Amino acid sequence: MSTGLNLVDSCGWLEYFANGANADFFAPAIEDTARLIVPTLCLFEVFKRILQQRNESDALRAVAIMRQSHTIDLNDHLALSAAHLSVQTKLALADSIILTCARQQKATLWTQDAHFEGMIDVRYIAKK
Repeated sequence: MSTGLNLVDSCGWLEYFANGANADFFAPAIEDTARLIVPTLCLFEVFKRILQQRNESDALRAVAIMRQSHTIDLNDHLALSAAHLSVQTKLALADSIILTCARQQKATLWTQDAHFEGMIDVRYIAKK
């Protein structure tokens, strides 16, 4: 059950920063920084992608915006719980960590990744 916290996965952040077709879907969660949590794994993924596609300055600006919210570090408890979830659901490493982080924080996960569609406490929109 969600506590009112939100977690936007990396694809949502990238969609928002690119002002993509689904940017407006992610905007309410991203812009409510008081209720937004950001796993450090999302910092890695977003920084890397923007660095590859644009430049370091843009990547650093994106991460600075993300860090205005509460960041969640990957610790041993989160890692082991994510491994259990991965075995149960067959989700890949990053997706297991993101979903486990959302569940541990009782947050709603916002995504456009189809493998999360229909899961409890997930706000999903199909990628356009």
